[in-house]
Amino acid sequence: MDQKVVITADITCDLNKPLEERYGIVVMPLHIVIGGKSYEDWVNITPEELYERFYETKELPHTTAVSVGEYIEFFKPLVEEGYDVVHISLGSKLSVTHQSSKLAAAEFDGRVYSVDSNNLSSGSGLLVIKAAEMRDQGMSAKEIYDALNGMIRKSHASFVVERLDFLHAGGRCSMIAMLGANALGLRPSIEVQNDNGGAMVVGKKYRGKYGKVLLQYMEDTLKKYDDIDTDRVFITHAGANQEYVDAVYEALKAKNIFKEIHVTRASCTISSHCGPNTLGVLFMTK
Repeated sequence: MDQKVVITADITCDLNKPLEERYGIVVMPLHIVIGGKSYEDWVNITPEELYERFYETKELPHTTAVSVGEYIEFFKPLVEEGYDVVHISLGSKLSVTHQSSKLAAAEFDGRVYSVDSNNLSSGSGLLVIKAAEMRDQGMSAKEIYDALNGMIRKSHASFVVERLDFLHAGGRCSMIAMLGANALGLRPSIEVQNDNGGAMVVGKKYRGKYGKVLLQYMEDTLKKYDDIDTDRVFITHAGANQEYVDAVYEALKAKNIFKEIHVTRASCTISSHCGPNTLGVLFMTK
């Protein structure tokens, strides 16, 4: 009898509940610390509550990684239920969570495989769905693990931030860069280097009304690739104005490129570093 396989992922994969249920994904919450108290991302803290705290105190809540012991406790009942586990983690350049999950996986004698997504948000979520599809095709955990490692460079994540306050507060943007961009009305795009552990670099800098900026960013992002995987695309945002989200959705739909367009809300962990109105268009290439 073929070994049962379950796909797990850090909450930062930014799939919504319907997608988690559709593909049978089990997610691991990360920690958010506010006022010295630790919360579990999307369990007992929401991104809106996180923003409220920031605006009240100007003190950005910070994130803490999941420990090796917590991952062991997360994987253990799944293995005891007879599953082999394939876990997709937040990129190793962005957090130590992958290292923790990898060390925990080593405790289960080949029953748990931890994949470094080299990505964040639904950039890793795209890999999670690919893993679930391979599981449903009858592939073993080891086969899925090997195949995913060959797909990492094909998952493309980028986003546009309206302001740099949150990136600065999280230590990812200098004060000079933040003040300069804000004063000039620049809206920088941030690109994830999926061949470098998920490191983030500044891409094209836009100027103008934010709604128009997002549409131009979408156009520019799609034009970069001539081998787009048309199965699905994500519009993932960190609390963006619904008008912006709808405009990007309708523009993508009109292009008739993708079979499925998913709109998802970024987790607290992702939102705490990029801030409200951040929006990204994320997809894979073949």
